[in-house]
Amino acid sequence: MKRVTNIMVQRRIVAVFLIVFVVMGIILGRLGYVQFIWSDFLIAQADELWSRDIVFEPERGKIVDRNEEVLAENVSAPTVMLVPRQITDPDRTAQALAKVLGMSSEDVLAAVQQNERIVILKPEGRKISEEKATAVQTLDLEGVYVAEDSVRHYPNGAYLSHVLGFSGIDNQGLTGLELTYDDMLSGTEGSLSFYSDAKGKRMTKMADKYTPPTDGYDLQLTIDSRVQTIIERELDIAEEKYNPDGAIAIAVNPKDGSILGMSSRPTFDPANYQEISAEVYNRNLPIWSTYEPGSTFKIITLAAALEEKLVDLENDHYHDDGDIEVGGTHLHCWKSGGHGEQTFLEVVQNSCNPGFIVMGQKLGKERLFSYIDQFGFGEKTGIDLQGEASGILFDVDNVGPVELATTAFGQGVSVTPIQQVMAVSAAVNGGYLYEPYVAKAFLDPITGEAVKESEPVLKNRVISSETSKEVREALESVVAQGTGRSAYVDGYRVGGKTGTAQKVGENGQYMENNHIVSFIGFAPANDPEIVVYVAVDNPKDTVQFGGVVAAPIVGTIIDDSLRALGVEKQEDGIEKEYQWPESSPVEIPDLVGLKKSELQEYLLSLEVDAVGEGDYIIDQSPEAGEKVEEGSKIRIVLGNK
Repeated sequence: MKRVTNIMVQRRIVAVFLIVFVVMGIILGRLGYVQFIWSDFLIAQADELWSRDIVFEPERGKIVDRNEEVLAENVSAPTVMLVPRQITDPDRTAQALAKVLGMSSEDVLAAVQQNERIVILKPEGRKISEEKATAVQTLDLEGVYVAEDSVRHYPNGAYLSHVLGFSGIDNQGLTGLELTYDDMLSGTEGSLSFYSDAKGKRMTKMADKYTPPTDGYDLQLTIDSRVQTIIERELDIAEEKYNPDGAIAIAVNPKDGSILGMSSRPTFDPANYQEISAEVYNRNLPIWSTYEPGSTFKIITLAAALEEKLVDLENDHYHDDGDIEVGGTHLHCWKSGGHGEQTFLEVVQNSCNPGFIVMGQKLGKERLFSYIDQFGFGEKTGIDLQGEASGILFDVDNVGPVELATTAFGQGVSVTPIQQVMAVSAAVNGGYLYEPYVAKAFLDPITGEAVKESEPVLKNRVISSETSKEVREALESVVAQGTGRSAYVDGYRVGGKTGTAQKVGENGQYMENNHIVSFIGFAPANDPEIVVYVAVDNPKDTVQFGGVVAAPIVGTIIDDSLRALGVEKQEDGIEKEYQWPESSPVEIPDLVGLKKSELQEYLLSLEVDAVGEGDYIIDQSPEAGEKVEEGSKIRIVLGNK
C-alpha cells in the first residue's frame, strides 16, 4: 500500500508543478506581450490620459500669381485657450480676461467653470489681435494659454475674388481655389503637450512636448496680375458707364490653356463674404453662367465650313436681301434690307446671319454638330474651379432645318463663356483644344521650390493649321474692316468677333431691349498670345450691340495687356477702314531737339502738356511714330541744349 501511495503523491506533485509552470508561462507570456507588443499602445493611452494639448494651427499656404505677387496670405490672429482645472482663482481670472478681451466677466467665468480639459474662449478670445494677445500673456494667469493662430487675408480686396474664393474661421476652404485645393493649402496641425494629474494639475517635473505644425503648400497660379488688374479696371469702368445687370471678362493664353485673368460683376470682398448674398459669391459667372452666345458662335460655323472646304471666302458670293426662308420660317439679318452682294469674307466681316445660315446648310446638321462637339461645347471644359456648367445643345436627332439655321449663327444653343474662349482659342492657335487651368504649381513654403507642377492638357485637334490661319485672317479683317472696328489697336494685329444675343424671359420668349452683348478678340492675329472675351449683360442708356459696348473694352484690355507682357508691335497687318464719325489716328512726330516755338507747325491736331523750363524739347511721350486719336494730349519736357 505504501508503494501505491508514494506513486500517487509523486504524480500529484508533478501535476502541481506542471500547473504552476503553465500558469507562470501564461503570466510571463502576458507580460512579454504587454511589454514588447502592446507597450506602445498602452504608453500612448497613458500619454493621452495624462497629457493636455494646446493646438497650433499650421500656416495656410499663400496663393500667388505667375510672377509670385501675393493674392492671398495669412496674418497672425492668436487664440486664447483655458485649462479649467489649472485655474486656482476663477473669479480673478474671469475679471482680468474680461477686461482685456471686452467680454462680460460672467461669460468668462462660465467658460472657466466648464468641466472640460481645454476651453476656447469664443468668440471674443478667438483670432484676436497681437496687441490683445500680448496683454493676455502679460497677465500671467495660471491655466490661460495663448496659441498661435492666423486669419486669411486678401490684400487686394475684391480682386479675383470669384477665382480665389475664401476660407472660413477654421481656415478651411469654402469656395473657389481655396476649396478646390484645400488639402494642399491647409497643412497639418501641431501641438504643445503638457502633463497633468487626475485632478488636472500640471506635472511640473515632466517636460512639455512640442510638435510643430506642418505648413501648407503655396499655390502659384497662371493668373498674371498685370492682366488681371487691367481686366478689373475695365469692368469697373463698364459697370460705372453702363450700369449692367452683370459683366464678365476672361483672358487666356491660347497656346496652352492657362488662364491669365478672370473676373465678373457683381463682385465681393472675400474678407466680408458673410455680408454678401450666396448668389453672388457662389456663382463664378465665366464658368457658371449659360446663355445664347450670339454671333461669337459664328466662328465655329466658319471654322467648320473652311475645314470641310465648302466655302471660298474670296471667290464665293452670297446676295443678302435681309431675309432668308428656312422650313417655312423667315429669318432676318440684323441689318434691315440686308448687305446686298457679298463675298463670304464680307459675310464674316458684316456678321450676316443669312450668309452663315447658308454655311450651316452646306455643312448639314451631322457635320456642324460634330464640329460643335469637337470644339468642346455641351460638356464641361474641366477647368480646376468649382461650379462649372455644361451648357445646352440640341439633340441632333431633333434638329430640323430651322434649328440647324439658328445654331449656325449662335441662337437656340446655350454655352458658357469659358467654353467659348477655349473653342475660339482652338480655332486660332492652329486647331488645338486645350483644357483650361488656373493652378500652375504648388511651392514649398520654405524653399520656394515647386513640388508639383501642372502641365497643359491637349484634349483634341479640331482643325488644321491651314484652316486656323484662314480663320485668323478672316477675323482680323472683321476688326479692321467689319463690325469689330472698335477693337482695333494700332500696332497690334487684333482679330475678333462681335456678339449680340437676346435673353430669354421667364415666359420662354425673347425679351425686348435686353441683350447680352459680347466680343471675343485675340492678338497678335498672326501668332496669338492672348484671347480676351468680354460680355456685358443688359447695358443701359446705349445701343445694345457687341461692337459698340464690348469691342472697345476688349481692344483696351488687349492693348494694355500686350504692352505689359512685353509683346512687340508690328508694322504689317490689315489697315483699319475708318467710317464716319471715326477719324484716322495721328502719327506722333519726332519733336526732340526742336525749339518750343516750332511746336505749332507739327501739332495742329494734338494737345500739348509741357513740363520744365527752357527753349528746347529734350523728351516726349508718346514716342515718335506712335499713333494716337486726334485731339489726344502728348507730354513734352523742356530744357536747354
